Amino acid sequence: MPFKKLHPHLKEKIAQFGIDTPTPFQKASIGTIKSGANVYCIAPNNSGKTTTLIWTTLQKLQCEAQGTAPRALVFVENNEQALALYDAFLLYTRHTDLRVYVANEKEHIDLLKSEIFEGVDILIATVKTTNKLLLLEGLNTTQLKIIGIDDASFLQETNAYTALLAITQSIYKCQYVLYTNTMNPSLQRLENYFMTFAKKILIK
Repeated sequence: MPFKKLHPHLKEKIAQFGIDTPTPFQKASIGTIKSGANVYCIAPNNSGKTTTLIWTTLQKLQCEAQGTAPRALVFVENNEQALALYDAFLLYTRHTDLRVYVANEKEHIDLLKSEIFEGVDILIATVKTTNKLLLLEGLNTTQLKIIGIDDASFLQETNAYTALLAITQSIYKCQYVLYTNTMNPSLQRLENYFMTFAKKILIK
């Protein structure tokens, strides 16, 4: 079972929330993501994709803080989704020292830079804000271990797609996990850039 090999803190939290059986998607995907491969996760709504993103990100960081530079980066379509995902992460990071930070687009970019500089483990942001932070040298990507893209259909927009490619060019080595309801040609093309040798988990 996928839950058995998760970090003890995660298993405890999952049990607290009354989750005793993984969804078919979670059963198929968690082990592959934990292996460190780049993964396309393709499944319909309510398959457990976002929860899987949270669990596997925390697993990758072993549920503990380290250093000051972000070790996980999670991309979302817009500010509202960033704030919602931040709240979802907090359900699992309470009683840990993990520092989850959302780059709220309503805040001044200089404030975001200074707060990230103080120390962050998981950064949740849009690609637009992340690209702006990189251009202003407000984000250190050298320690990144995993990048998750939640509901990646927004990458069909040219501006978002271009911004993401610009961001990934500044990252030397990292695992990428992309979550989407359906595969499309623009997402497929990412194999030519950073989704190299990607595995595909498909649940219909």
